[in-house]
Amino acid sequence: MISQKRVPNKGVVEYLSSYDVTRVAMEVSTRIAPLYRELELEGYDVVVSHPKKTRYIAEARIKTDRVDSKALADLLRLNALPTSYMPDERTAALREGVRRRAFLVRQRVKLKAKIRDVLAYRGIEETNFGLFTRKGVDFLRSLGLESVDCYLRVMVALNQEIARLSRS
Repeated sequence: MISQKRVPNKGVVEYLSSYDVTRVAMEVSTRIAPLYRELELEGYDVVVSHPKKTRYIAEARIKTDRVDSKALADLLRLNALPTSYMPDERTAALREGVRRRAFLVRQRVKLKAKIRDVLAYRGIEETNFGLFTRKGVDFLRSLGLESVDCYLRVMVALNQEIARLSRS
């Protein structure tokens, strides 16, 4: 028996409980992790498809949720569904921490570039010592430029968060 119904993520377990279902297929997205974990906790064998490798769906002329869900079900039954790796919660948390730290480092690099731009615009030569060493930061603060002071304050907060993430 085939049943298709649009169900919000919070209602999927209840919906599935009325059927004799043990395996569930879903397409990977940023929003499926909580549903994936919930289904696994309930004892379902959850298979997450890799959308770019699921050629049957990607090359379909008609792309709707109804068509895609049927294709996923068919491929799951045939054991032909290209899968995507879903990390456990600990691994996902570690990955998110690494991504967050990388994001903060990129923001700090942008702020350093902004400070260098302000100096260049004002015709202020960079020092012989590093601009972002203690001596360099003292020099930057001594300039009394509000924009530079603002960027430095934000960099202090970023440095604290980056250091915190580096320790964990």
